[in-house]
Amino acid sequence: MIIPVENPVLVHEDFRKQKKTEELQLDNIIPTSKTSSDDDVFLAPEVNAFGRQFRLDYADANNERQKSVEEFYKTQHTNQTLDFVKKMRHEYGKLDKMVMNIWECCELLNEVVDESDPDLDEPQIQHLLQSAEAIRKDYPNEDWLHLTALIHDLGKVLTLPQFGGLPQWAVVGDTFPVGCAFDESNIHHKYFMENPDFNDPNYKTKNGIYSEGCGLENVFMSWGHDDYMYLVAKENGSTLPSAGLFIIRYHSFYPLHKAGGYTHLMDEEDKDNLKWLHVFNNYDLYSKSKVHVDVEKVKPYYMSLIKKVRNFAFISSEDE
Repeated sequence: MIIPVENPVLVHEDFRKQKKTEELQLDNIIPTSKTSSDDDVFLAPEVNAFGRQFRLDYADANNERQKSVEEFYKTQHTNQTLDFVKKMRHEYGKLDKMVMNIWECCELLNEVVDESDPDLDEPQIQHLLQSAEAIRKDYPNEDWLHLTALIHDLGKVLTLPQFGGLPQWAVVGDTFPVGCAFDESNIHHKYFMENPDFNDPNYKTKNGIYSEGCGLENVFMSWGHDDYMYLVAKENGSTLPSAGLFIIRYHSFYPLHKAGGYTHLMDEEDKDNLKWLHVFNNYDLYSKSKVHVDVEKVKPYYMSLIKKVRNFAFISSEDE
């Protein structure tokens, strides 16, 4: 799948300096719905698609949706090993699956429902547009962030037959480092005890195979749509700023950006980019709604952004 684009100019110029300090202090703020006289503005809801608080009811074992989510994490935590991650990165790093542009990929996500998500059972393209539109309202000048929101979940196509039909536990859900001890900040941590790496002496220490401050770029993350989309963007010379690539790879890394785990592996660039991930996460999480965005109405704007960045190829260059 190729995301054909031209004129690689979508690089936010000195974006860190242009944002006021207070605009980045969103780490622990739960956004509420916003009122507006403009009917075209997307308004983020205060509860999720099931009428519950976003993710705050995550461990409610009495809820059927939560029971299925817990079963998902039991399977994921058991199977996501360092060897598995290396195998997947080698296989999917070839980028040899399909040729497709960004918008076609967004539409393909209509066939995907994320079984790990306790807040949503809507088509994924709606989640992409809901996130992007909510960000666009509050950060109208950050076009790179709008586009990042649009493409951040495209890697979920891994669940489809065209991309190998991987099981959901190998595509979605919270992500975490492998090759080191599984931090207590991980959801349903108890299920890691069945993971073959759990008692491996090479991996059971806090740092494992890594060194403190090594930088998250040098850390193997559990395999899924985040890492796949990151590889696609990186291998094809995406002109998104480093914060955009950081968001794509770590937006499901809740043990870090919500619970504060694994910070000992971060370097200074990670710490800078984490500020933008905190901004993004508020919209990624709290914009989920059954109120659909008018796809055809907003499509022209996002097509204009797509034309500003380099190709995203899901095929190897020799196959193009």
